[in-house]
Amino acid sequence: MATITSADSSPSSLKVVSGGQTGVDRAALDAAMELGFEVGGWCPRDRRSEDGAVPTKYPLRETAARSYAVRTEWNVRDSDGTLILVLNEISSGTRLTVDAAKSHGKPLKIEHLAAPKSQGLLTADASLSEKITSVVEWIHREQIRILNIAGPRGSSSEDMYPRAKEFVVAVLQTLQPAIAIAKTSATKRRRKK
Repeated sequence: MATITSADSSPSSLKVVSGGQTGVDRAALDAAMELGFEVGGWCPRDRRSEDGAVPTKYPLRETAARSYAVRTEWNVRDSDGTLILVLNEISSGTRLTVDAAKSHGKPLKIEHLAAPKSQGLLTADASLSEKITSVVEWIHREQIRILNIAGPRGSSSEDMYPRAKEFVVAVLQTLQPAIAIAKTSATKRRRKK
């Protein structure tokens, strides 16, 4: 797992999990894998997804049921907190994630990634920077070691995957300097023993 630390007793490691559905789930997994973070999570039996099967490049475990609801519940249950990324309104599937987080008493953060069409994908403006900072601070404050990232499937909007991936990359890259510091500190502590 990638390691993170901060003076406010934040978690020492971070793993990204999701259910492998098209859209936000795969955007989160792809972003994390590209940056070297450990990934995982639960997907429905037979790796069921809206485009057929969740690709095997994603190291997800299958639930005993083909139900998306079981996968959603288990990813929330087995994580320390859930980050939901949406463009506009919350779909019924995403609402299930919100309800599961509340039911399990897990930290939940919802970020709206919608931007005016003229801006294209996310822009490097103050609001984006504030959203990234807000998520990073939330991860530290809640001491999240296993982060479930969820949101609408790809068929909800062709912009969902690229916007979600860009946002998750930005969040994880913001965490990486702390990761390097934590790894160096851990190595020094081991050498002293």
